[in-house]
Amino acid sequence: MPRFVTYGAYALFMAAILLLPLVVDDPFWLNRFAKYGVFGMLGIAVALSWGYAGILNLGQGLFFGIGAYAIAMSLKLASPTSLAQGSDTPVPDFMLWNAEPGAQTDLCCINSGSFLWIPFQSEWFGMLMGIVLPVIVAGILGTVVFRKRVAGVFVSIITLALVLLVRLLIIDAQPVTNGFNGLTDLGWLTIGGFEFDPYLTETYYLIAVSLCVVLIGTRILVETRAGLILQAIRDDENRARYLGFDVPAYQIFFFAVSALIAGFAGMLYVVVAEFASPTFMDLTFSITMVVWAAVGGRSSILGACIGAILINTIEASISETEAFVEAWKAIIGLLFVLVVLFLPRGIAGLAKDGIGALLGRRKTPSPVAAAKEVTE
Repeated sequence: MPRFVTYGAYALFMAAILLLPLVVDDPFWLNRFAKYGVFGMLGIAVALSWGYAGILNLGQGLFFGIGAYAIAMSLKLASPTSLAQGSDTPVPDFMLWNAEPGAQTDLCCINSGSFLWIPFQSEWFGMLMGIVLPVIVAGILGTVVFRKRVAGVFVSIITLALVLLVRLLIIDAQPVTNGFNGLTDLGWLTIGGFEFDPYLTETYYLIAVSLCVVLIGTRILVETRAGLILQAIRDDENRARYLGFDVPAYQIFFFAVSALIAGFAGMLYVVVAEFASPTFMDLTFSITMVVWAAVGGRSSILGACIGAILINTIEASISETEAFVEAWKAIIGLLFVLVVLFLPRGIAGLAKDGIGALLGRRKTPSPVAAAKEVTE
């Protein structure tokens, strides 16, 4: 694919999402498209891990959930209506509700369990943890897995098991995390004295600009020497190792970058959705991310991003159409099956073929034909 076409596609997509508020002035829909922009970042994270590194991560929701809970803890403490009344330290109200019988009057149990929440009084600490913690977890997990040369479906099983384990821990730690109920009644993100109301145009632009930065940064990253080596490792890991490359180091690095993007997306989702829930770490949600990338094109950063946004837009449109209220899930499932069967490279592959046909690109001549042409 000619570079000017690729760069043009990126420019056209970014212009579309940045100019969207000029066409859509409904705060509800702007908020909804902001959420879809967050899902676009998740598509990018999956494409980087699966499409370029060859690592099928079925636990991407783990990093998304860590980022979401980190910022949600800060925003929970930023809401004056969410604090437990009578406690010596700022703690969320649910710690009072979930206290053991007889502890409601004594509050010692609440104060003793508040040490986990105290640092999150600073929103900057919450944002920092939303990025740092996913990277640390991914780095540790990647070191254990890739240094042991675990590959293929076994990586998928390990990541799948880990996300389910963390989800169970969050649910079981109800006095500290509020369990199944998640974190709600959050305050608004405040930066430089400006409050990001989830339904403001400024909040949409926070998501849109972040998506553009992630998109451009990831594209630049995969075109670096490290990105090319990563793709070589994906295609033939043993050959790359024999050539002297530290294969696990590249895999760990890009696995951590993918986790960073997912954690960042989790933070932004809490800003626009105003809640954090253990459902972020459901197996179905992590698998859905993989489906987004597969439909858009797992080997295309832009394709996976568009696939995530497009699928969620179609789901919302069909599920809210009266004629398809009962059958919309079946329609979406059929769409996925058709894409997998007839578009194995996703929407991005179809677009590349179509653009190639329009440009009239000739096939590369064989060495024999090229030599004959030179001789003549």
